Amino acid sequence: MRQKYELEYTLNCSPKVLFSRLSTPEGLSEWFADNVTIADNLYIFSWNKTETRAKLTSVKENKLVRFDWVDSNDKDTNYFEFKIIVHDLTGDLALMITDFAEPDEKEDAIYLWDTQINDLKRALGI
Repeated sequence: MRQKYELEYTLNCSPKVLFSRLSTPEGLSEWFADNVTIADNLYIFSWNKTETRAKLTSVKENKLVRFDWVDSNDKDTNYFEFKIIVHDLTGDLALMITDFAEPDEKEDAIYLWDTQINDLKRALGI
């Protein structure tokens, strides 16, 4: 049974700059997947020779992006979400990622996110 987990990364950039990297095929191709395209209102994420399709199901400008995997059978655990949070006291911007993994794959999944966030930071120049 897949379990939900959340990761938070502090990023020193503006919400607007980050949002375009989370919500557009061009932005996502810079760090999340090898290539991202849109066809029939579906985002097609490509890694090596693997393709996975997702539907953009929730968007709040400069705040939230949610994708639902269309190839998954489990409706409760078939999505991943990016939430942009600006902390009131410090003004720091954090990227909160919600995802799901099998218990024995969670460590690998977190490592993969850490790697991708390093790519995102490079793309953002931070």
